Amino acid sequence: MKRHLISAADLSRDDAVLILDTAEEMARVADRPIKKLPTLRGLTICNLFFEDSTRTRISFEAAEKRLSADVINFVAKGSSVSKGESLKDTAQTLAAMGIDAVVIRHSASGAPYRLATSGWIDVPVINAGDGTHQHPTQALLDAFTMRRRLVGPDALGQDLAGKRITLVGDVLHSRVARSNVDLLHTLGAEVTLVAPPTLVPIGVETWPCEVSYSLDEVLPKSDAVMMLRVQRERMNAAFFPTEREYSRRYGLDGERMAKMPAHGIVMHPGPMVRGMEITAEVADSDRCTVVEQVANGVSIRMAVLYLLLGGNESAVSHARTEESK
Repeated sequence: MKRHLISAADLSRDDAVLILDTAEEMARVADRPIKKLPTLRGLTICNLFFEDSTRTRISFEAAEKRLSADVINFVAKGSSVSKGESLKDTAQTLAAMGIDAVVIRHSASGAPYRLATSGWIDVPVINAGDGTHQHPTQALLDAFTMRRRLVGPDALGQDLAGKRITLVGDVLHSRVARSNVDLLHTLGAEVTLVAPPTLVPIGVETWPCEVSYSLDEVLPKSDAVMMLRVQRERMNAAFFPTEREYSRRYGLDGERMAKMPAHGIVMHPGPMVRGMEITAEVADSDRCTVVEQVANGVSIRMAVLYLLLGGNESAVSHARTEESK
């Protein structure tokens, strides 16, 4: 693996499968009475969040603590950033404190790349979401969930070749969609985007995926359907007539879910807007993996941290050695 994790597009198939396999081993830690490994003991990781987050920040913190790292949580609100401090000055302050890795979420696309390549700080940088650009660990936890559900629990070494994945909704503003398209293509899946024409990005024809404007046509051949939240906070115009019209054409309800193959699963990166992109009936069904995705997120982030900071081989032997003690 490379030193940083900035974009899902940076991962080769072997890199991605190594992370998924390592996460499978990390998931075993959650089943133990003491959910800890000593792997990163003595290292300090800073969670540098310039943008609001609940799931991602808590998930990274849980992963770091399960690997025995010391954790610093930096939230922009109420910090020197709110007084006008630049990213450069913040990074140099952290460097002076002797941290060993940075997990960064930022509203500006490209901020994690800038931090990783600027020379302001000389530690691994993990992108926890930057603007509408990338969210690589979300794509990895989604792929991990798909592999477990669609390939099976004994899928070590395998990818998602031939699986048909559909992403539905606000693709234009979604870093989750961009990251998933990149990673799923690398893992051999066939990806289709479904969205209103106004929410399809310019240049999407260069992406390694298909585009459709009819959800009903795509559902019968979808192994997994991921519903995307409409990101009103990033919208400065009306992209569709009404919420009701959007839900009628692009929302997933029980009737539409029934059109999917029997083994098909429904996913959502969260937070869900029930009644708009997804109904309560679908969100609470056995086919919906939202809660699994949250749990799998901790395992994936443990795997990424382990591989960037602890070692570049599978954690299989390490995990089993700990279990035998």
